[in-house]
Amino acid sequence: MSLFRKIFGTPNDASNEDKNMETSPFLPEKEIPADELFTHNFRKNGGKFLYCDNLTEVHDQFLNILEENDWFECEALCFEPKLYSLLDENKLEYNKPSKPLFLLASCENLIADEGSILFSSNQIKQNKPNELPPNIVIFATTSQILNSKSDGLREIKKKYDREYPTNITTIKYFEKAKEEDFLHYGSAAKNLYLLLLEDM
Repeated sequence: MSLFRKIFGTPNDASNEDKNMETSPFLPEKEIPADELFTHNFRKNGGKFLYCDNLTEVHDQFLNILEENDWFECEALCFEPKLYSLLDENKLEYNKPSKPLFLLASCENLIADEGSILFSSNQIKQNKPNELPPNIVIFATTSQILNSKSDGLREIKKKYDREYPTNITTIKYFEKAKEEDFLHYGSAAKNLYLLLLEDM
């Protein structure tokens, strides 16, 4: 390399320096929006994500899920009267089911940094995740996406004021681990569909 280049550098050297600055470990990481982070982590965990612009699309996508899994004329588990219409219009039995094939529920929040679903006794009563059916269909809205579990717990505290729900839990894994993984220990993998309604 010539002395001139050593002293003044070349235009390429300057652009390489800019690239190094962009990837420097000392610069703050670029913040990913919570909805993008949730979508990425939720899919990575094995969840099936169905985005809906309006309630008509929610009903259509729910029908598609039933068709895909052949869940017509079966029993479903649902604890929330506001969701009964989805089951009624598809003639599904949900009154004291003996062998429900799936759970239809809402949730408290969607947790972006884990890609998990936060539930309480309002959605699943006192059931533990491993006591729920292996298939779950969740109805949620984009405004329920929060960055972390602590944000979700704060939201529950704010939402319910005094009568806090019990049995607050998350479901994070939506497919069986390919190998024995200590991170999955004690968790029940669920085949989970998320009907996400845009409300913002």
